[in-house]
Amino acid sequence: MMYDSLVLRIAGRPVGRYITRPELPPKLSPRPYLHPVTTLAGTAVTELSPVDHAHHLGVGVAVPDVEGHNFWGGRTYVRDQGPTELDNHGAQRHAGFQLKDPDGFVEELRWMAAGGELLRERRTVAATELTDSAWALDFTFSLTNTTDGPLSIGSPATNGRPGAAYGGFFWRARKEAEAPAVFTHDTEGEETVHGERADWLALAGANWTLVFAGATEQTRRDPWFVRTAEYPGVGSSLAHDERLPIAAGDTVVRRIVTVVADGRIDRGEAAALVRKAVNT
Repeated sequence: MMYDSLVLRIAGRPVGRYITRPELPPKLSPRPYLHPVTTLAGTAVTELSPVDHAHHLGVGVAVPDVEGHNFWGGRTYVRDQGPTELDNHGAQRHAGFQLKDPDGFVEELRWMAAGGELLRERRTVAATELTDSAWALDFTFSLTNTTDGPLSIGSPATNGRPGAAYGGFFWRARKEAEAPAVFTHDTEGEETVHGERADWLALAGANWTLVFAGATEQTRRDPWFVRTAEYPGVGSSLAHDERLPIAAGDTVVRRIVTVVADGRIDRGEAAALVRKAVNT
């Protein structure tokens, strides 16, 4: 049904489908997502519910711990116990569009768990052409605590699992025969880049490159979560070293701009495209 999805287009060319009301089991933490996202030449650069992680849903916002509720999907990491199956999954509910154009939208979402609303989100997404072989996905989300008291966002890392600070903006990339390369302006390799802060980070597959950039000062303070060997995925960590508190009525805002390019590009090209994308 058309109201359940929309297509992002650049000059009439489809580059991403946004699913607003996915029919998913509760244990996957149902939420809107972008999939497939493609390069301008049509190469898919996302995956949906892959065998290795059924709760990875293309591009979106996923948080494993909002005041103990799982908005990531799958098992919950419990301190001194490890990954545990819990009946604690939340869901992000599409509440409506404030704006909807071929090249972007503004959406309101309700983060629901245990029968109540924890967060209200405003999500702004825009697609912009950069060159004849690259475009940018500009993704901003603002989370407002709509409860009567303070709440906080955590991750497996803040709950006792080192190196697992996932939660926030997350992009599940396509899995290929060989793991993608990953690099920043001065480092490369999963072990080096994971958990580090960098203005931008590139993930390069067989014939595509994704360049992720924090587009606000606050977003750039969040370290990157990177996987290439186990599976290809990149996220921006909301709760890396400690839980992120949100007082009642307060709002947390993050903006990530992702360059989606055909071919494998080098550091110089990545930096130039990021500059153009963030300043466009």
